[in-house]
Amino acid sequence: MSASAIPDAVADFEPHRRHLQGLAYRMLGSWAEAEDIVQDAWLRWRDADRGQVETPRAFLSRTVTRLCLDQLKSARARREEYVGPWLPEPLPDAGNYGAAGAGEIAHDLSVALMLALERLSALERAAFLLHDVFDMPFAEIAATLGRNEAACRQLAARARNRVRESRPRFAVTEQEGARIADAFWQASRAGDVDALRSLLAQDAVLHADGGGKKLAVFRPILGSDKIARFFAGLAKKPSGQFLDAVVTQLNGMPGVLATELDGLPRSTTLEVRDGRISAIYIVRNPDKLRHVAALPPQPTVSQDDSAPH
Repeated sequence: MSASAIPDAVADFEPHRRHLQGLAYRMLGSWAEAEDIVQDAWLRWRDADRGQVETPRAFLSRTVTRLCLDQLKSARARREEYVGPWLPEPLPDAGNYGAAGAGEIAHDLSVALMLALERLSALERAAFLLHDVFDMPFAEIAATLGRNEAACRQLAARARNRVRESRPRFAVTEQEGARIADAFWQASRAGDVDALRSLLAQDAVLHADGGGKKLAVFRPILGSDKIARFFAGLAKKPSGQFLDAVVTQLNGMPGVLATELDGLPRSTTLEVRDGRISAIYIVRNPDKLRHVAALPPQPTVSQDDSAPH
């Protein structure tokens, strides 16, 4: 390509970047991998015979989907060897704390939904996302996946049935979510078992992802009492101390981004049902938090003694 043609390629590509990042993140559950996929798609777009492309968005969506399908083949193998539970990379909704463009993508992507997508086959995931999320006609999906339309409809239907239960039935407002997240953080920092119990649903569950690089529970902790006692014990340990923290939205859910004593970030995402916390997702694996920007110097979560003096 001549240097003079590159600005035109950029002008045609950039309006679709966030759409492509959203598609790739939903396919892979990794913001870092999604950015790599979009960069690869850009290179292919730059070098393509764009005069033969009728609809850039369709061409780019097809390219990203196929790249993601290839990526998932190796990702599945890596996740089989992953140490401990695997959680998707959290996406902060607020641009101040996350990668550029992440906030516009994160708001409708609960962790539960991302985990449900992870349980689908790669083709089911692609068919469901392309049709139900991105409104792509089945004719285009068939061309993208190399299947006939009937097969793609079946793939999307199977995925839809499996994903349906993961969608929140009653969305919590951002203000109420922030109140619950702040109360939870204060109670967990203080090791206040009674306060934690009052915030948790009886059947609450805690998941944690350390990826073998940070300590994290290997199995889900079930029930409000066990979870409350877990945080009470954690509050007494160095791994339960923090330099600062901020309440924010993570994947459209209330949460807290905190900086541990070693300077590395930790994310805590809360799923709220009927005013109580029904699920807690903690990510400590530093590889999954590289896209999270540095926290502000003055925490918005009030902390009396979050770090030892």
